[in-house]
Amino acid sequence: MTALLYTGRCNCGAVTAEITAEPVATRQCWCRQCQKTAAGGPTNNAMFPTDSVTLSGARGEFVYVAASGNTLTQEFCLSCGSPVLGRSSARPQFRTIRIGMLEGDHRLRPAMAIWTDDAPDWAMIDPALERWPQQPPAPMPKPTSQD
Repeated sequence: MTALLYTGRCNCGAVTAEITAEPVATRQCWCRQCQKTAAGGPTNNAMFPTDSVTLSGARGEFVYVAASGNTLTQEFCLSCGSPVLGRSSARPQFRTIRIGMLEGDHRLRPAMAIWTDDAPDWAMIDPALERWPQQPPAPMPKPTSQD
């Protein structure tokens, strides 16, 4: 049995997450669609291998073609509307979990800001973050140790 590394839940607790891997990337996204999801600011996300994420609870989906040309699916709790995750047709090997969904002192924070060309002029982007004006290349999965 693989140990749980992260757990999460939406605001009302109807949707829960169990994650058994470390993220392959942590990002802050300033694309226009994410700004709409996050009430004007960026979404803050952790990308995990798909097979390490187990979700339960009723979720709705919003599917659209993003500026990158990829089909994106954003999932949210049907009861409270909390953003849960994003999926990209170009990266089915990952699930992008909204960092705010994670419980406890997980210590995850964005390491990179993406789609910064779309950020509003008042945006405060941490200068310590790696920046990408649009979509960066897909992250490489981290090697797993074999005992």
